[in-house]
Amino acid sequence: MKQVRPKKNLGQHFLTDLAIARSIADTVDACPDIPVLEIGPGMGVMTQYLYPKDREFKCVEIDKESVAYLQEAFPKLQGGIIGDDFLRMDLNDIFEGRQFVLTGNYPYDISSQIFFKMLDNKDLIPCCTGMIQREVALRIAAEPGNKTYGILSVLIQAWYDTEYLFTVDEHVFNPPPKVKSAVIRMTRNERTDIGCDWQLFKRIVKAVFNQRRKMLRVSLKQILPDFNAAEHEASGIDFTKRPEQLSHEDFVKLTNFVESLIQASKTIQK
Repeated sequence: MKQVRPKKNLGQHFLTDLAIARSIADTVDACPDIPVLEIGPGMGVMTQYLYPKDREFKCVEIDKESVAYLQEAFPKLQGGIIGDDFLRMDLNDIFEGRQFVLTGNYPYDISSQIFFKMLDNKDLIPCCTGMIQREVALRIAAEPGNKTYGILSVLIQAWYDTEYLFTVDEHVFNPPPKVKSAVIRMTRNERTDIGCDWQLFKRIVKAVFNQRRKMLRVSLKQILPDFNAAEHEASGIDFTKRPEQLSHEDFVKLTNFVESLIQASKTIQK
């Protein structure tokens, strides 16, 4: 069977260590009884451990050469190998609207986009596991006050409990990446409402972290051009803080505060 050549433009780094592949595949067992979707199976090093599990399984692969290889290597998966771009798919179509676990050896260059899509479909995806660049994994699991705490940390932790499971060295890949990798698991928490407008919450988190070295009193001007922190001392918000110092609850409070100012401004304009 012809081997698939890793393609740089697709960010492919094929895992070659079978023990690690099995360990990653087994991370889905923490969320039993629902289907599993694997992203970017490549030559199926994780697939071989995922599809025999006693649950429905599908995989999605954008690389046509890899799709052809998988169809030949895993004939029992006919119909379960989807040749498509995960980022463009309607996830409701994959398992007829049922929830599923998302897993994979995620391409480094689109892992953040994958997780943003996960957030957009959080009610479909109660659990997400897999391998990503170690730096991104640390960012996702970071707590307030940590220098790696950022946009992904806040947005994902709003809806998911995050676990940094283990580190993977470069030498177990073909070709070896220039950085270490890590395996993570994200499991939906019990929140059904974060306590504020989610779209505005996302907008504020992205805005202030895009100026992460600046105090809130400065970075908030991206959303409120006329904002003057001295006029809002009674709000109970410390506008001298920088975004990495804010907890989830702080961002919720900040979002509700900003929304009140936006609504007040609309009332005055009328």
